[in-house]
Amino acid sequence: MRKVQNGDTVKVHYHGTLASGETFDSSEGRAPLEFKVGEGQVIAGFDNAMIDMEVGQSKKVEIPMLEAYGEAHDEMILKFPKVNFPADFVPELGMSLQMQDQQGNPVPVIVVGIEEEVIVLDANHPLAGRDLIFQIELVEIAGGKIIMP
Repeated sequence: MRKVQNGDTVKVHYHGTLASGETFDSSEGRAPLEFKVGEGQVIAGFDNAMIDMEVGQSKKVEIPMLEAYGEAHDEMILKFPKVNFPADFVPELGMSLQMQDQQGNPVPVIVVGIEEEVIVLDANHPLAGRDLIFQIELVEIAGGKIIMP
């Protein structure tokens, strides 16, 4: 049976959890995730886990943070003066907001602190600094390199 190699387009179902068992993402109830292996379309640890899988195979993969979303960085914790927000804005801890970087690209942030004069925002990826666990099932190898004998 054919095994996944770099360059193959694959379709997978997955269930992602943290070490605590908390689910952070799943393809359950949705179409399988489709991506090209080795192209950086998914986190490195997920990409690497696909190599040599066969259609119908399932496996559990533990991905260390450095092969997932990397470390959380203190410089990504930002303090913004409350006067820079609309007057009717009522911040709540854990609230998701979207800012823009200097090039106008969207940057998702989470409210992690509310002080007298500032709102503290975390621009790290929500899964930065965390090891991830995935249950992966390979549904299809849709294309890629054809190796002739």
